[in-house]
Amino acid sequence: MAMQNLTGSCHCGAIAYTVEVDPATAITCNCSICSRLGAVWAFAPATKFKLTKGEGKLGDYQFNKHIAHHRFCPTCGIESFAQGKGKDGSDQVGINLRCCDGIDVNKLSPKQVDGRSL
Repeated sequence: MAMQNLTGSCHCGAIAYTVEVDPATAITCNCSICSRLGAVWAFAPATKFKLTKGEGKLGDYQFNKHIAHHRFCPTCGIESFAQGKGKDGSDQVGINLRCCDGIDVNKLSPKQVDGRSL
């Protein structure tokens, strides 16, 4: 695969976005939140992400070192993306590919990441 322009949203549609991301870079993580969430993540520079619906409505959850902002819809509870910093310190967005239109995560081969040990 290659970079794709995707649309995504929470379950009820109150939060929506567009993003340019490569689904082939998908990961799953075994940290305490990701294992409960069941997300399949791909990451993009924040400049490739645009919130198209829900500004001012986003819930924000942080835990542990308070580095990532886990963004969720306060109406339906779905975390469709997260915001944080990349390893190089740049602003980055994690996209929950399960929330993107036209992506079948069962056709991806996500890399397993040991976030529990980080």
